[in-house]
Amino acid sequence: MISAERSVAAPMKRRVRRVLTAIVKPIVTFAIYARIVRGWSLLETTGRKTGRPRRTPVGNGLQGQTFWLVAAHGRRAGYVRNIVAEPRVRVYVGHRWRPGTAHLLPDDDPIERQRRLPGRLNSAVVRLMGTELLTVRIDLD
Repeated sequence: MISAERSVAAPMKRRVRRVLTAIVKPIVTFAIYARIVRGWSLLETTGRKTGRPRRTPVGNGLQGQTFWLVAAHGRRAGYVRNIVAEPRVRVYVGHRWRPGTAHLLPDDDPIERQRRLPGRLNSAVVRLMGTELLTVRIDLD
């Protein structure tokens, strides 16, 4: 029974990922650059396999010289795996790129962390869609 569910779920998951990657992500990225949306930032990591820059829209978690985010899928998220391979990242926040070093905080309470971050809607979506919440702290240079 489980294998039958997996065989149906896997193609659906791939289709959803393709739609998000090919359509939604570029639109949101453009909207961030064009200042159409507020409360969002871009996280740029280095691809662990390609070495190329990878940009991911994230909620704006800037607090002083620290940028906080909660990864909805924890260590399974592509950008988290990229951070493990290379912790130097950049964050597009305040309409400029800021370099920093990312740290995974598995002992941090991600739900409590989200309560202290701006962007209630983003936090709610992450909690709703998330499967394995993980706090990420980025110390900005």
